[in-house]
Amino acid sequence: MNILVVGGGGREHAIIKSLKKSPRVTQIYAAPGNGGMAADAICTGIGAKDLDAITAFAQENAIDFAVVAPDDPLVLGAVDRLEAVGIPCFGPNKAAAILEGSKVFSKDLMKKYHIPTAQYQVFDDMDRALEYLKTAPIPTVVKADGLALGKGVTVAMTRQEAEDAVRACMEDKVFGESGSHIVIEEFLTGPEVSVLSFTDGKVVVPMVSSMDHKRIGDGDTGPNTGGMGTVAPNPYYTDEIAQVCMDTIFLPTMRAMNAEGRTFKGCLYFGLMLTEKGPKVIEYNCRFGDPETQVVLPLLESDLLTIMEATANGTLAETEVKFRDQHACCLVLASEGYPKKYETGFPITIPEDLDAQVFVAGAKLEDGVLKTSGGRVLGVTALGNTLKEAIDKAYQEGARVTFQNAYCRKDIGARALRAEEEVK
Repeated sequence: MNILVVGGGGREHAIIKSLKKSPRVTQIYAAPGNGGMAADAICTGIGAKDLDAITAFAQENAIDFAVVAPDDPLVLGAVDRLEAVGIPCFGPNKAAAILEGSKVFSKDLMKKYHIPTAQYQVFDDMDRALEYLKTAPIPTVVKADGLALGKGVTVAMTRQEAEDAVRACMEDKVFGESGSHIVIEEFLTGPEVSVLSFTDGKVVVPMVSSMDHKRIGDGDTGPNTGGMGTVAPNPYYTDEIAQVCMDTIFLPTMRAMNAEGRTFKGCLYFGLMLTEKGPKVIEYNCRFGDPETQVVLPLLESDLLTIMEATANGTLAETEVKFRDQHACCLVLASEGYPKKYETGFPITIPEDLDAQVFVAGAKLEDGVLKTSGGRVLGVTALGNTLKEAIDKAYQEGARVTFQNAYCRKDIGARALRAEEEVK
């Protein structure tokens, strides 16, 4: 089969490497792809949001199945366009992708169907939002309604921070039209858990849970990033909590979307907070998370292509979805200075005998040399029979991957190790 994977980051590289294991795959194309994927897929250079070019390429190259991975093309309707010309897809259609495309929609859905989440208010007028903040409980959370490259959420620890976040969204338009509507919501506390799941609109099959590390600095300090590392499974996510989530969040969300005429097929991502009052939804994503995918898919034993086809054709209940009984740690190597100013163009050295998987995000090929081209350059993922073993191996092997001005956190997984002791 000829497969097209839309996207060009570490998440897509992880998906491609997993799909390559399927004996039915003959060729994988990536749109746009990146320099580090070239060994695993043919990189087309077509932009992920260029739906006309993607559709034309898929028709001209006899694509049998497409995987639309990033949020933007999903929200724009890439799946609808490809399916309209007879190409089956993994990913939700435009009507279902609104679950991530609009924070207002997702919050209102949870309220309507009694899915546990933070209390919230919606505003489309800046003066009213600022007036509300005068008496709102602090800390609070300010969210741009639409997609904002993962940067549209501000956890405001002071009233001034909250006001600044509202002005940034609604007056300065730092997120464009995504900030025209905003959500101001209750600040929740507790361990965070990411749970990716496969769903065909009939059943929900959760993948291995994970713990992401969003902030740039050790000890979870500094500004938020796209993710500096991940471990899986998440020790806080016990079997008992998993059952509560299935009964009160996962299945109710799938049924709510069905009731709204927006049946969701693909990967439904649940960002959860385990509060004193039970698990609550922080956010939904309509696709695989990044870098969570880089620890979850290496643990998958079953055939990813078969599972993806089952989500598209509604046969997920009869399809095996099995994960290894191991642990994984992904260490993100970034350019020094990220997420602010940083330099690129430095050669990357990846040893051939590396005892870990490398998923490339921000790199390009120049005259056969792989060079840095982004903030988050690559992820190094190692497996182990224990969490500590996976973490130690990720750091050991990660140190062998080199480029000038490389930066990584030194404490990925430390919180999870503490959690293992807490839940014993």
